Amino acid sequence: MVNTSVQLSTMHLDNPVIPASGTFGFGYEFAELYDINVLGSISMKGTTREPRFGNPTPRIAECTAGLINSVGLQNPGIDKVIEHEIPELSKYYTKPVIANISGFAIDEYVECCEKADKVDKIGMIELNISCPNVHNGGMSFGTSAESAYEVTKAVRAVTSKPLFVKLTPNAPSIAEIAVACEKAGADGVSLINTLLGMRIDLKTRKPVIANVKGGFSGPAVFPVALRMVYEVYEAVNIPIMGMGGVSSAADVIEMMLAGATAVQVGAANLKDPYACKNIIDELPIEMAKLGIENLSDIIGGAH
Repeated sequence: MVNTSVQLSTMHLDNPVIPASGTFGFGYEFAELYDINVLGSISMKGTTREPRFGNPTPRIAECTAGLINSVGLQNPGIDKVIEHEIPELSKYYTKPVIANISGFAIDEYVECCEKADKVDKIGMIELNISCPNVHNGGMSFGTSAESAYEVTKAVRAVTSKPLFVKLTPNAPSIAEIAVACEKAGADGVSLINTLLGMRIDLKTRKPVIANVKGGFSGPAVFPVALRMVYEVYEAVNIPIMGMGGVSSAADVIEMMLAGATAVQVGAANLKDPYACKNIIDELPIEMAKLGIENLSDIIGGAH
């Protein structure tokens, strides 16, 4: 009998598979389809201080082996998330969840994380300093080591929960950013968020996305994500949540060999709402095929 469990900071996960923020709503929407308690955890929809409608439409563009999205952090705001979304999710999901927090200024990050820290259901905070879908703030924190350090340090001062910082691949050196976050007190890092991409409509000769550019995700980005997880693993001594194009149990194992302790599944959920469940079902079969008894034993095994 294989063991799929992993220890992610203070959170014990039955398996390393976590739906990525922005691709799984607040979780309870999927409870109509299957028992979501099979999931290792859930990274909830990205949350900001104030409610956000998001970017103008169209927000989605299809690509070869992936898609581009420019949703723009549409969410009801931190207070509504705490008052309504988390209690609703708690009706269907018994495990701790991950709060994905975004913002446009350090004080906004601090306020949201301070509120999230008081919620028992939240087992971990994922600080999104990497979203490319907003015009100001957001991305700039994740492309500068100094800015990443400052926002991480400020949030670290107001939360006792495990703090993971979600990193952008659109930085000159993702390893340098990861090191800065570790020095500022981060308990771990999540990578990668989406790459920047765009599509042009050949009939109108205009960009498909109203925002022109958006976040490119899907199977096409997996080799890039894998390379970055590998590099960051060699640069820091804190755990990694790996993501980017993961769509199979084999991808999960490959990502863990590169250095990930847990693995988030993003765009695959948008294509198939059963993606995470299918990967979890496949994982023990793939492990047995590869002679892996304890999944945690392979973390960083490719180094």
